[in-house]
Amino acid sequence: MPQLYVRDPLASVVRPVKELKAFGRVQLPAGQSARVTFRVPTDMLCFTGMEGRRIVEPGEFELQVGTSSTDIRLRASVIVKGTVHTLGRKWRMESRCEVGR
Repeated sequence: MPQLYVRDPLASVVRPVKELKAFGRVQLPAGQSARVTFRVPTDMLCFTGMEGRRIVEPGEFELQVGTSSTDIRLRASVIVKGTVHTLGRKWRMESRCEVGR
């Protein structure tokens, strides 16, 4: 089961070491492989700020992919640019995992 975790190493508040943001299920015969694509909107990088609002801060985020939180096999970084973004009340946490052959 592929899982995508995100780490925010430099936030304005203490954040978890890694947070699960997306996952999927892949069934493959022995010796086969598949391409897994995660789609995670930047709003899912949010957290509750000091003022009690859900916000997304610009900065560098580490993406981690593995079969569990203790079995990370791939790492990459992305940079979110801009200013601090406050999320609306109707915000929803929605990510996708797509599997291709």
